[in-house]
This record gives sequence, structure tokens and C-alpha cells, in this order.
Amino acid sequence: MKSIITFEDFTKIDIRIGTIIEVNDFPKAHKPAYKLKIDFGDLGIKQSSAQITSLYSKEELLGKQISAVVNFKPKKIANFMSECLILGIQNDAEVILLQASESKIKNGEQIS
Repeated sequence: MKSIITFEDFTKIDIRIGTIIEVNDFPKAHKPAYKLKIDFGDLGIKQSSAQITSLYSKEELLGKQISAVVNFKPKKIANFMSECLILGIQNDAEVILLQASESKIKNGEQIS
């Protein structure tokens, strides 16, 4: 278990719903990954690198709604700037995406 945090610590994390609108291969990544563009509604479009190639094809990711932390400092990965962190569950070497819902949710909605 990680250390205990306060509710104030939790409120600093901005988790939003977004829709993946573009998926590209990322051959320069150290581990197999995709470059994603995600629409967060009023927050705009952000990009992220995701090591999810073993469980998800590019085609099945297009249009998928995901949850992501949108207020991390951007991180350079190889020649790519990742602007958000998609949330998932680490299952051995694979990552299973946390999905928003069976129903369509407005892009940019905040998770609380």
C-alpha cells in the first residue's frame, strides 16, 4: 500500500474523460507503444504515449472513451511530448484501460 494522502492531495489530481481520436505507432518508444490524440472537450486535444499494444489494436482504440490525468507536467518520451496519463490497471506486462462507462460521457467531464 502507498502512503496515506489527504483529501486535499486528491483534489489536486485532475482526472477527465476523453475520446481517442487518433492512434499511431510509436517505433521510437523503448517499449511497444502507441501515440494517441485524445479529445477532452473544452480542455482541447492532448497527446499521450501508451504501452497498450499487446491488448488493443489501433482500430479498437479509435473512438474509445478513456480516463486520464490531465494536469501532470508534460513528459518527453523519445521524440514525443506526452501531455496526459491514461489510467489503466497493470496486469503483469500488460495494461488494461479503465473505461469511462457503457454510456457516452461528454468529453472533458471531471472524475471526482
